Amino acid sequence: MGQNTVEVTEDNFEVEVLDSDLPVVVDFWAPWCGPCQAIAPVLEELGAEYSDKVKIAKVNVDNNSSLAQKYQVASIPNLVFFKDGEAVDRQVGFSSKEDLENKINNIG
Repeated sequence: MGQNTVEVTEDNFEVEVLDSDLPVVVDFWAPWCGPCQAIAPVLEELGAEYSDKVKIAKVNVDNNSSLAQKYQVASIPNLVFFKDGEAVDRQVGFSSKEDLENKINNIG
């Protein structure tokens, strides 16, 4: 994972996401999910290119089901955009880098 991409679990979600000074894009994913694997490199690129504007957090739904339930993640990939500890936007399914850049710029 890139410098601005972190693996997040139920144990560190509050510190890494809710208490983050930067807006956070949380990628709810699973290893068996094809579209999740396809969007991962796009998120890595965005994390590197926008390292001063946003943090990318990855949550494996198989290992962190309570987080998936709390944020009503029914299908993956499911990107939830957080700002100041609040979920402010969401993208379900694969999305282009351009679309995700627009969302990042809107929350930044």
